[in-house]
Amino acid sequence: MALNSTKPLVSIIIPIYNGKSWIDTCFEAITMQTVISSMHLEVAVCDDASTDGTLELIEKWRKKFDELSISLKIFKNETGKPKGVGYAKNRAVEVSTGDYLCFQDIDDIMLPHRIEIQYRLAKDNQSAIIGGRFKRKPENSTERFVRWANNLYLEQLKIQIYTSHGPTVIMPTWFCHRNVFNNVNGGFSEKGHGTPEDLLFFYSHLDNNGDILRTDEVILNYMYHPAATTFSIKQQTIFEIRVARLEKTILPNWPAFTIWNAGKQGRQLFRSLNQRFQKRVIALCDVDEKKIGRKYTPYDEFKRKAKDPIPIVHFTEAQPPFIICVKLDMTNGVFEDNLKSLYLKEDVNYVLFN
Repeated sequence: MALNSTKPLVSIIIPIYNGKSWIDTCFEAITMQTVISSMHLEVAVCDDASTDGTLELIEKWRKKFDELSISLKIFKNETGKPKGVGYAKNRAVEVSTGDYLCFQDIDDIMLPHRIEIQYRLAKDNQSAIIGGRFKRKPENSTERFVRWANNLYLEQLKIQIYTSHGPTVIMPTWFCHRNVFNNVNGGFSEKGHGTPEDLLFFYSHLDNNGDILRTDEVILNYMYHPAATTFSIKQQTIFEIRVARLEKTILPNWPAFTIWNAGKQGRQLFRSLNQRFQKRVIALCDVDEKKIGRKYTPYDEFKRKAKDPIPIVHFTEAQPPFIICVKLDMTNGVFEDNLKSLYLKEDVNYVLFN
């Protein structure tokens, strides 16, 4: 598309709440994109009732963007009360006009080739969310998470979706055709603070038979800091959403199954399941000799009595399929080797719920 086109090809979607300290580095990275001279870009932001001078600083960038033929669209939440990341993303998308959407958090930095690489993949895969590999800054932050997210195989992007890590491609790397957003009814959840709007959107996208792809290249510096929005989301909230997903998409197809972990995490999952699915649990399995051979006796708080006891067996004697509640990358490869020794297929014989 020629640069003199009046309609932007790619809209960069940025929700902002009190992001003044990050604006310059984020926007500067946008101006360094390799497609600046060949593609009409648009920056679409929602200022979600910031109180730190965010809006004023955004306006100061208008001249620089104009010089580079980058359009700037701003939605202002003027209610005086922030309404959350989902609200801000939806409003930014609404004021945007590009055929493709590039989601960006204000505290992260896109690398110069990001839009070029993701657009090349997205234009041939218009029903896909395109993610990308990333670098964590500081580099030693959340090392296990980074290894997991950056090293998933293509087929795992759509099946390893029940872990506590959330979407298999991280939200600040999402790039997609506008139709992907339009096909999710209501866009992002606007329930506000503490809502994992990216995970809910991700699941809805999969329900619409949407695809998930990822570039091999590193396209983003993903910042880790105490003020990051992700820390406002309670793990229990994410856990409940993951259980609901499991009960919707996997467990109806399993007449009987085993929970791999007879400890705290396995028992928590059992207690969280609907009674219909609790009755299908035939065993808990483990490697801990102190647990093997015993029984787990859950308690029915409503009826105030013990439920039928569930045997605890060694994993080699357990019957698949499995819901695996063991953390990956924590045992120097011992758990992973144990799993491989059973020659099972993920999403058929087991799912990871760690």
